[in-house]
Amino acid sequence: MKHVHLIGIGGTGLSAIARVLLERGYTVSGSDREASPLFKAITAAGARTSLGHAADQIAGADLVIRSSAIPEDNPEVIAARQQGIPVLKRADFLEELTKEKDTLAVAGSHGKTTTTAMLVWVLEALGADPSFIAGGIVNQLGCNARSGSGVYFAIEADEYDSMFLGLAPKIAVITNIEHDHPDCFPTEADYFSAFRDFLSRVRPDGLALVCYEDAQARQLANSLDNAPFEVLTYGNSPESNYWAKDIQVVDGSPTFELKFQGPSGEKQSLGRAQLSLPGLHNVLNATAVLGVLHQLELPMEAAIKALGAFTGAGRRFEILGQAGGVTIIDDYGHHPTEIRATLEAARSRYPDQRLWAVWQPHTYSRTRILENAFIEALNKADRAAVLKIFAAREVDSGYSAEKIADSLPNGKAVYLEDFSNAKDYLVAHLQPGDVAVVFSAGDATEVSRDVLAQLAAQDEAEKEVPHHG
Repeated sequence: MKHVHLIGIGGTGLSAIARVLLERGYTVSGSDREASPLFKAITAAGARTSLGHAADQIAGADLVIRSSAIPEDNPEVIAARQQGIPVLKRADFLEELTKEKDTLAVAGSHGKTTTTAMLVWVLEALGADPSFIAGGIVNQLGCNARSGSGVYFAIEADEYDSMFLGLAPKIAVITNIEHDHPDCFPTEADYFSAFRDFLSRVRPDGLALVCYEDAQARQLANSLDNAPFEVLTYGNSPESNYWAKDIQVVDGSPTFELKFQGPSGEKQSLGRAQLSLPGLHNVLNATAVLGVLHQLELPMEAAIKALGAFTGAGRRFEILGQAGGVTIIDDYGHHPTEIRATLEAARSRYPDQRLWAVWQPHTYSRTRILENAFIEALNKADRAAVLKIFAAREVDSGYSAEKIADSLPNGKAVYLEDFSNAKDYLVAHLQPGDVAVVFSAGDATEVSRDVLAQLAAQDEAEKEVPHHG
């Protein structure tokens, strides 16, 4: 098998697989509906790409991999089946991709992209040259995937469409478990059991490292008494095996002491860490990463130092810039818990500034089912702008997020039907000192970039106006 064709190659998951395959010397082709930044990047890296879907685009392929969003009646899927070419989803292919490496898999409803990127960055800094797949760009490496020469394959273990059931991890991290993706997992019980199935795939000589602070993750850890692999916990309480103690926030950045207490009761301090990223949720993410590195017997002092230099992953509390005295931050948060945590982190970093949440809801099913939780999360901001729902893989159900904007306290929120309205409104209403977090797992990053550009243009225009004293 030397030629792999990927349908949906511009998406986060498939562009990452494509990059690893290219670096391993495969011929890679692929198609997508639009030229996303990841589509352009993978084309520049050497993949033969096409916009739109057509049967002849799979010519020469030995294997076809399709994104979860690609339906059975896609012309490339149909052509591959007619020609006897195997058609796989990510879950079917990941074991093949990772089989000669020690897989370090980070799963969880929230925080997995940042935690994976953090792990990748520190492994890289320690000279381990890992292979990796992350759900976003690792800022300091400029890519979302790589084929490294080292023994480790660090991967974001995505639960959507049960992708993570294609992995056989040496170490599996679970950051938290909170019902999401109702289109795949109709009930909380379905969702929980997917994580249980994921942990059942940990190698017998392996380890599950589970967040003690999350009730459902802890419940899962407690149910694993007879597991053939080791189960350890991490958190910010002394009941955890890896414990972030004495957490302080200095200039918006958290610092903490990391303690380890082994299953037989031995205790040791592993050092004091300081993070560049704000938020107590990032203390937990960092504790998980340091726990993994400690289990791999890597040097902790160097790991802690590297962790302090980590600047984040693309669209995860990514500070796009400042203009007109306004700070614009891009964030991928699309679940109420993520939005709440990010707004709390922003509040800790910018305690005296007016905080805006600009939110593009992602999928009708999630927005409708979690409506009340979204109202509570957005209420953490001083002002909220609610955009139209990004349908992603769903058809319009007739539900509108205007209902959520209307449910917030009087005067706090506005519903903006389209991007041009949103840009005009924000440019007119943002004031010097304001911090705006744009939450989008869809295409509203366009809004943040355009608003920033317009504010910057106003800055320039004001500089050019002659002032007469």
